[in-house]
Amino acid sequence: MIRLGHIDYSNCIPVHARLLAEPVPGLRVVRGVPTALNQALAAGRIDAAPCSSIEYARHADAYRLLPFTIASRGPVQSILFESDRPPEELAGATIALPTASATSVVLLRILLAQRWHVQPDQIAFEQAAEDPFARGCAAALWIGDVALRREAGPGRRLLDLGEAWYSWTGLPFAFALWQVRRDLPAAERRRLLRLLRESRAWFLERPEQLAREYGPALGLAPERLLRYWTSLRYELTDDVVAGLRRFVELAAQLGEAPPLPEPALGAL
Repeated sequence: MIRLGHIDYSNCIPVHARLLAEPVPGLRVVRGVPTALNQALAAGRIDAAPCSSIEYARHADAYRLLPFTIASRGPVQSILFESDRPPEELAGATIALPTASATSVVLLRILLAQRWHVQPDQIAFEQAAEDPFARGCAAALWIGDVALRREAGPGRRLLDLGEAWYSWTGLPFAFALWQVRRDLPAAERRRLLRLLRESRAWFLERPEQLAREYGPALGLAPERLLRYWTSLRYELTDDVVAGLRRFVELAAQLGEAPPLPEPALGAL
C-alpha cells in the first residue's frame, strides 16, 4: 500500500485529479495542509507527498524527488502578503505568518531581510480561523485557496510573492516538490511515478470540466480556477531547479536550511 499525501488546496488537483476521482488498488490518499504533510512524511506515516520545497532542502538525504512541482514563473496568485504599508517600511512592525505554510514563510523572510532590508516582529496564526489585523498586525501572509479568495482590507494592499521573487531573481519559484521516502521500494516508486503521470495526463484532457466540478466547493468561479491552474508549472524543469537552488542558497544565509545537494531525480 502506497500512502500518498495530498495538499488539500486546489493547486494539487492538476496532478492528483484522477487519483482523487477514481480509487486505485494499493494506493491511499492522505489529505493535509503543507506543514502537516511535511511532518507525516518525516515520521513515516505517509510514503510520498507534494511537500514544501524547504522540507526537501532540510532533509534531502531522506527523500527522493519525482519530476513534479508546484511552481510559478511570475505571479503565483495563491501566496499573498497583505500589508498596510510598503514592505520596506515594516521595520518595527508585527507581521503574521500562517501555521500551514513552510516554504512561503521562508520565502517571505528572505524577501524581507535580503530584498527589503527589514526585520519585523513575527507571530503565527491560523489563517482559516483568525484575523491577524484585529490583533494589531501590520501585515499577514495568506496561502492556498484562502489567498485565492482574499481581497485586501481597507488601506491595505496584496503583494504576490511569486511575482516579487521573479522580479528580483528572474527565476521561477518551486513552492512544493513531490518527495518520496528513500525506504519506499524501487518498484513502488516507479509505480507511483506512473500513476502520477497518468493522472496528470487525465487532468489535461478535461481541465474545463474539472474546474466546473471543483470551483463551487472551493468558492471560486470555474473560469478563475482554470486561469489559476493554467498559470502554474508542474514539471520539474532545469530552470525550476535553478530557482530552487537559488532559494535554498538564500535560505541557508538565514540559517533556514543547509546547502542543497544535487536533486535525486534518478534511480526511479
